[in-house]
Amino acid sequence: MSDFDTEATEKEILRFLEARTKRAWETDTDLFASGGLSSLFAMELVVHLEKAFAVSVRGADLRLDNFRTVESMTELVDRLRTTSAGGTGA
Repeated sequence: MSDFDTEATEKEILRFLEARTKRAWETDTDLFASGGLSSLFAMELVVHLEKAFAVSVRGADLRLDNFRTVESMTELVDRLRTTSAGGTGA
């Protein structure tokens, strides 16, 4: 269990998605398979996550699978914040 508020992270990601796409999303919806988002939008997600959560998404973390669902983005942010806070990331 991390010290970070997973629910608050999910809410912020959903808020951003809904503001940008003008539609509601479930946390487990595949944003790309549903036709809702493009790979270009994935780069906007990267920038938003970095700014909103003070993380740096680099290298292997830039895989599309990390941005496929709100749940996967929340897990990525949690892992990156734990790692940057000196945790194990595991």
